[in-house]
Amino acid sequence: MSVDGRLVRGERTRRAVLDAAVVLATEVGLDGLSLGQLAERLGVSKSGLFAHWTSKEELQLATIDRAREQWAEKILAPALHEPRGVRRLWALHTSRLRFYETEVLPGGCFFANAEFEYNARAGLVHDRLAVVFSEWLDLLERLAREAVEVGELRDDVDVRRLAFEIEALGLVAVLQSRLLSPATAYDFARRAVLDRLRALCTDPSLLPEV
Repeated sequence: MSVDGRLVRGERTRRAVLDAAVVLATEVGLDGLSLGQLAERLGVSKSGLFAHWTSKEELQLATIDRAREQWAEKILAPALHEPRGVRRLWALHTSRLRFYETEVLPGGCFFANAEFEYNARAGLVHDRLAVVFSEWLDLLERLAREAVEVGELRDDVDVRRLAFEIEALGLVAVLQSRLLSPATAYDFARRAVLDRLRALCTDPSLLPEV
């Protein structure tokens, strides 16, 4: 990806630069992300990037925010078109796996990598990642609760535990897909959540059989 140094300004270019930063962070780690490395990847001067971010930490925080926007655009938006209830919860899980399978990010899931990298570190980057992760778990829990409220999941479902299970299966799928068979990892994660939801669903016909 090449960007003319004269164009490193404005919101559109800023977003394009951050898209490249998200990709680069999945390859070298969020801690390995630097203005110099990003400038080299884009073919621009480092001074041009300083117009937007004056430090490595500012760049890291902006990259997290852009990855969150990508998550909303590519994963959340398609799933939220589904009817409120168990189908929306299922769509969110499959949308996430589909995003991984396209290999838009060559190093796998940005957030999975960053959370493992920063889970034992203090500071603003750790805190921003914690907020994004909490938002994601809260969304899974909210969609599960909505499915209970509309009568599509049983009343006795522990929605927090179900959200944890869905997250765990999505996370292990993306991690194992980098070292083992991607097709197997994603298929197991898809089928495991489907089996779990069908077992808890008051009307399993709302969900696919396979």
